[in-house]
Amino acid sequence: MATALPTLLHFTLVLLGIILLIPQAAEALDLVFNNSAEGTAGGDRFDQQIREGGALEIMNSSIIFIWNTFGQQSGVDRKNVTKVTLIVESMDGIAYASGDEIHLSAEYVGNYSGDVKTEIRGVLYHEMTHVWQWDGNGNAPGGFIEGFADYVRLTAGLAPSHWIKPGSGDRWDHGYDVTAYFLQYCESIRAGFVACMNAKLKGGWDIRFFNDLTGKSVDQLWKDYKAIYSSST
Repeated sequence: MATALPTLLHFTLVLLGIILLIPQAAEALDLVFNNSAEGTAGGDRFDQQIREGGALEIMNSSIIFIWNTFGQQSGVDRKNVTKVTLIVESMDGIAYASGDEIHLSAEYVGNYSGDVKTEIRGVLYHEMTHVWQWDGNGNAPGGFIEGFADYVRLTAGLAPSHWIKPGSGDRWDHGYDVTAYFLQYCESIRAGFVACMNAKLKGGWDIRFFNDLTGKSVDQLWKDYKAIYSSST
């Protein structure tokens, strides 16, 4: 027993060190879940397959992932958000974020034919990004902002199979998967591009941010990106 104590102490200290290095989103925020669609097919499916505990885990893990993706280890770098609420409700569409609330369609949950757990995790990673990202004081192109949200989903390994292939699309600010893959390219040529661009968007929007970060205009970056896939798209 005496010889085991140092090993146990070492393990405890290492574990404590790991814990201290990981942002604990749940401790810093009030995470709230509300299923207002109980009794419907989608609301009941959510309760059966994901449940409140699963919803809160997805919220917590997505926040940590987003903070790490955007390099927001300090509260000074983030929006002043103290509570995030996820509401499952009867509505059209899939989901949307409004301020510190995320609204998820019970109908979408109920009708989804694939792996609903993975799909909802991906959807919530996307919507949670909107809670935390900067948008150039509302002046950045809407497609660009949506692309950031899908970039987070992509880098989290949650891109669905129906997404377009990398290199597809006609415009860098088309949005969603098109812009997500373009952002992935920008990140590949300038490590930290996404985090730095998001930080710049805190103060406003200027298309010259692309030049500032890469030395190239966004049009040139788009041409370079498209050229990589020109033989396969």
